[in-house]
Amino acid sequence: MTPTPTPTPDLPPPEPRRRFALIASGRDLVATFWPWILLVLAGFVIAFHYVKPAPPRHVVFAAGAQSGAYYGFAKRYAAILARNGIAVEVRETAGSADNLARLLDPDDPAKIGFVQGGILPTPGSVSEDSSESEAAPLLSLGAMYYEPLWVFYRPAAFPGGPLTRLTQLAGKRVAIGGAGSGVRPPAEQLLDANRVAAHLSDLGGLKAAEALVQGRLDVAFLIAGPEAPMVQDLLRTPGVALMSFVQADAYTRRFPFLSRIVLPRGAVDLVRDYPAQDVVLLAPTANLVIHENLHPALAGLFLEAASEVHRESGFFQKRGEFPAPREQTFPLAPQAERYYKSGPPLLQRYLPFWAAVLADRLLVLLIPFLALLLPVFRLAPALYTWRVRSRVFRLYGELKFLESDIRTGFNPARLASYRERLARIEEQAFRRRLPLTFLDLQYTLRTHIALVRADLDARARQAAP
Repeated sequence: MTPTPTPTPDLPPPEPRRRFALIASGRDLVATFWPWILLVLAGFVIAFHYVKPAPPRHVVFAAGAQSGAYYGFAKRYAAILARNGIAVEVRETAGSADNLARLLDPDDPAKIGFVQGGILPTPGSVSEDSSESEAAPLLSLGAMYYEPLWVFYRPAAFPGGPLTRLTQLAGKRVAIGGAGSGVRPPAEQLLDANRVAAHLSDLGGLKAAEALVQGRLDVAFLIAGPEAPMVQDLLRTPGVALMSFVQADAYTRRFPFLSRIVLPRGAVDLVRDYPAQDVVLLAPTANLVIHENLHPALAGLFLEAASEVHRESGFFQKRGEFPAPREQTFPLAPQAERYYKSGPPLLQRYLPFWAAVLADRLLVLLIPFLALLLPVFRLAPALYTWRVRSRVFRLYGELKFLESDIRTGFNPARLASYRERLARIEEQAFRRRLPLTFLDLQYTLRTHIALVRADLDARARQAAP
């Protein structure tokens, strides 16, 4: 007698079954990981809020007169930054005071400029109810070079001896520059400190030098580099002498923005041995000042340009002496503090500017991602495994209830109900979607279902008449 084959449920072909398992695996992964995905996205949003945007490619630089040193140095900066794709627009201004006013003006596009040490914001440049930080939203990138304060005088106007102290200027005709010029603020401070009552003139620069040579002035205060033509002419003009500050150390203590520098003997003319002895001068520094809204990456780029332009030795400075964190009028920018301590940022030492900026921004965004990824790697696999196994364990619970019902209170009249419940559990086990790595649980469950069915069949035979 040929045995009747046991009917088996219709199974899908291999390829659909493989696709079915992959879909199940994907749904379990999504269901398990979606809370973590939302958490990581929230971390990205929070981090992005604190990441500054990419630096602009255009910057306005408040320089000075086209014939001045400020303008020339600004042009050199522009050429260096152009190599990194940054266009620097150098704007001609009236000098330090004008540069400062432009940086403080919220409607002016200038965000960086040269400001002479000791030049302070005017009282009307900010509202009276502003706090100190709001009053001057400016930061310093440091001092770039010395700007000597030259005090030229006519010896004929001082018959008592050479001019060595400013108290000797009482009653003299003194040019201290016009309003807004860089020489006027330090000249006024020095004269006020000495309580000098002199006949002050607003002449400055070349006009002051001409008036001094022509005898219309007794003294002229000038601020210019030693290579400036008017300074060189006055140093070589007969009947004009240069004051040496015998109280220079006292002035630098009282006015921190001033430095003591020395014009060495014979520096002007070795043949004539002029000056015949060292001349002590006072000098504020030319400082690179930025608005606090300037992108930090651009501030670092300007510092690198400043190092390239100002690191060489000069008339009053040694090689590598500038740029330096000597500015005390405005607080030093955080980027400048890091630059003077450890040099350029690590990424900018080995990568082009734009690549370094991009990598730096991505690094900030990756920090919260990595911080959240660690618990994901530790907890998510366990949660995923528990989620998949729990779908099979629920069927084990139903199977256990059925087995207990059969063993403790078997009723032959309910045999069809027992078989129907067992078939339903087996059907659910067969149709349960599990990843390929967990299919052993499904086959193990079906084996246990077969054991319960065998026990049920045995009890049914024993209860039959």
